[in-house]
Amino acid sequence: MFTGIIKNTSKLEQVINKSKNYTFILSSDLNLSRKDIGTSISIDGVCLTLVKIVKFNKLKKLYFNISPETLNVSSLKYKKKGDILNLEKSLKYGDEIAGHFVQGHIDDIGIILSKQIYENSWSFWIKVKKKFSKFLIKKGSVSVNGVSLTINEIKNTKFKIDVIPHTFRETNIKFLKKDMIVNIEFDLVIKFLRK
Repeated sequence: MFTGIIKNTSKLEQVINKSKNYTFILSSDLNLSRKDIGTSISIDGVCLTLVKIVKFNKLKKLYFNISPETLNVSSLKYKKKGDILNLEKSLKYGDEIAGHFVQGHIDDIGIILSKQIYENSWSFWIKVKKKFSKFLIKKGSVSVNGVSLTINEIKNTKFKIDVIPHTFRETNIKFLKKDMIVNIEFDLVIKFLRK
């Protein structure tokens, strides 16, 4: 379980593909040690298991195995060497929950339709598949690439988010452009209520 409050990013150093079993190697200064091997970490909103850590200059190389199913449902299949990914360690008992509960289970991939720059924020319109529009609730929470955000406007299968400068600077949202693919996880409470 995560909160969607991103404090670290990482660089994708290598993608290893062996018989459709993928391993992502990321470089990061995230505070991790060998005792954290086996823990869950959100990578662009996808919950993955840390399987190996290697020292890398002043950073660390972090290894994550990715199943074909995870690649199929997320934007990770489009990632390439040099891409910047959002990182978040899993919640621990007593941690502050400043965003909303994020599982790291991607519901859909969304398409960036537009990016508008204002004086103190950036506005994005994102499109999702029609079958997921029932989870779009105005002022409800949504995770975009693992970032906890608020839905401010809805038009059929499209929704608008507004991003403040702090979130823009600290995450890979600053790299998003029209037609790019993002990971979407709808609010857990809304999903259960709809079910």
